[in-house]
Amino acid sequence: MIRILFIAFTVLVCSTLSLAQTSGNVGYSQSGSSARAKQNERNKKAIPATEAPPTGTTMFVDASVMINVKADEFVAVFGVAQECATVPECNQKIDETIKGFSGSLRQLGVGTDDIYVDYVAQNKIYGYKVTENVAKESLVGFELKKNVSVHYKDKALLDRMVIAASQAKIFDLIKVDYIVKDTAAVQDKLMDEAAKVIKGKTARYEKLLSVKLQSPGQIYAERPSIYYPTQMYDSYVAEESEEMSVDNYRQKYAIQNARKGRTFFFNALDADGFDYVINPVVIEPVVQFTLYLKVKYEIDSPAKAPKQ
Repeated sequence: MIRILFIAFTVLVCSTLSLAQTSGNVGYSQSGSSARAKQNERNKKAIPATEAPPTGTTMFVDASVMINVKADEFVAVFGVAQECATVPECNQKIDETIKGFSGSLRQLGVGTDDIYVDYVAQNKIYGYKVTENVAKESLVGFELKKNVSVHYKDKALLDRMVIAASQAKIFDLIKVDYIVKDTAAVQDKLMDEAAKVIKGKTARYEKLLSVKLQSPGQIYAERPSIYYPTQMYDSYVAEESEEMSVDNYRQKYAIQNARKGRTFFFNALDADGFDYVINPVVIEPVVQFTLYLKVKYEIDSPAKAPKQ
């Protein structure tokens, strides 16, 4: 029997929360979060066929700016599930679990108004009963699911909430939402910075091309976006493993693969493609606001020389 072994290096990138970096289990459902955000920013700069291109007497000047903003408040969502033989039993047990968890949260300083219980789903559970050579599926119980949303301001509180949840037999942190209270002020700041970029580029183009751009310009496109940390987590599995390529050898042995850990990380947009980034250093999850601004200018016609 011939056995062929070779080493395969595999990096799986698949991907929108704990202490400094917090995503929640929603990260398992995401793929290429940062790549999608970058593609969205590139798409903003594309000129659709329906938009008129510049002419010999017009010019476009654009600006792409971004600001990284720390969240003011947070909402953590915990998932609670209970399986029982009857629905009333499920409801009683899950309410007891949530009551204990809520009591622990109040001891941590979380107010009653900052806790909300969302009734999510009620499912039937089926199992098989084997009689002689027949396996018959039948109803064996029910599953009840509820989510507990917790509003808080101190980001360091999350660690203690996760411990309190585990003590209540709650092990599913679904996600953490990041909240910026005054988004209008952030958008105003982006617009101010974009205007500075436009003015700076206009002056450079006039000098470079020896032209004069008429004021005022016409805003041709204004495209803002917001990227929240929950959307920006990616993941990967890095491994080196042996593979048995001969089917005979595979059939001879029961193969038990090793468990490969998945790494999750906050993969924020970087400065690539932006004219200016406010607060460029990112050491914790932030909310990223972007703005693409395009302005159309008319070009002054050169004065005609007088006839001799």
